[in-house]
Amino acid sequence: MDTKLSLRTIRPGAVPAALDKARQYRLLNEPEQAESICLDILEVQPQHPEALKTLIMALTDQFARRSDCVRRARLRVAQLPGEYERLYFHGLVLERDARAQLAKGKSAAFAHDLFMEAISFYERAESLRPEDNDEPILRRNSCLRTLWAEGLESLRPAQSEDEPALE
Repeated sequence: MDTKLSLRTIRPGAVPAALDKARQYRLLNEPEQAESICLDILEVQPQHPEALKTLIMALTDQFARRSDCVRRARLRVAQLPGEYERLYFHGLVLERDARAQLAKGKSAAFAHDLFMEAISFYERAESLRPEDNDEPILRRNSCLRTLWAEGLESLRPAQSEDEPALE
């Protein structure tokens, strides 16, 4: 490959400005640009938590157009440093996947199950959240309101408390 066409590495001192640009590109609805910048940051600082979070969000912005982004976002969530962050962002990935499925006109039952799984992750994150951080509660409530507004239901039969769980 021609060396003129190889990727170049940014300087460590450029990371804060690059992260600001990535956030701006997300706000401008240009998640591919934000993703690229975050990948450049992570090349220099592989565990940069804000770059990881911004990359995850940029990937979720692309769910409706690029199905490979769901898998890639989940892989990046696993790299987050704290359990709270991993739980919260896993919930975000599930929730945003559910919303993308609804936007694509996919199965409402599939979206329902994704929302319910997201709620489960938000509830687990809630128990670990920092003081004065109600983000998991806000996201959980948003999922519930969407379920109710859209009338979403699971295709799975409801299991009564008397029935043993299937294994």
